[in-house]
Amino acid sequence: MAPAIKTATASDQDKTIATIVLAFATDPMARWSYPDPHAYLKHFPALVRAMAGKAFERGTAYYVEGFPGAALWLPPHVEPAMDELMALAQRTVREQIHGDMMSVVEQMGRYHPAEPHWYLPMIGVDPSRQGKGYGSALLEHALVACDRKNEPAYLESSNPRNVPLYERHGFQLLGKIQVGSSPTMFPMLRKPRSRF
Repeated sequence: MAPAIKTATASDQDKTIATIVLAFATDPMARWSYPDPHAYLKHFPALVRAMAGKAFERGTAYYVEGFPGAALWLPPHVEPAMDELMALAQRTVREQIHGDMMSVVEQMGRYHPAEPHWYLPMIGVDPSRQGKGYGSALLEHALVACDRKNEPAYLESSNPRNVPLYERHGFQLLGKIQVGSSPTMFPMLRKPRSRF
């Protein structure tokens, strides 16, 4: 039976973000930014809110029933709170990686499509619940809407292990982003598909 996907409401926000925080606990980019466990747990929830919190306002934050997985999508013309994100990074990320991190963010901006598109800044599954199809179910749920509206979807995979999952769902690798000591990120684009 397919997992039940729910739209997160304001009352679901903390649980949804907790799922993302758990999912990113071994993510190369997240842990490069916050290698200290205490700093990660203290600051990463705020980073999730700045990067993808507008999904809750737009009704495009989704979770699998019981919160084993969650995805925060930003619809066309909605962007992360970049000023808030940059201020948070300057304040909480190790000073020695500030320059590399700013360069990574700049390169991310170069890969974003110019045309209206859906952006997936955050998707994740609780590590104790991975391998059960929750990530695929979350992707499929949103991609149906992308296809219905004939709009592309874009993401940056911060974990190379996830690239094959995205490719199975129609995303194509656009290049690689890597600066200085940073891990590699993989910008990926999915063109809309006809479902008829």
